[in-house]
Amino acid sequence: MNINLSVGPLVALIAGILILVMPRMLNYIVAIYLIVIGVIGLLGNRL
Repeated sequence: MNINLSVGPLVALIAGILILVMPRMLNYIVAIYLIVIGVIGLLGNRL
């Protein structure tokens, strides 16, 4: 049984959970999410 996970949706899930748990950290979580998605995009999804 193979389980394939993309990094993008996994990062989005973690960011969503963190926003629910710590709403005051919203700005930092969104900034980190955008940086991670940008790096993934620049690397061409090689992760």
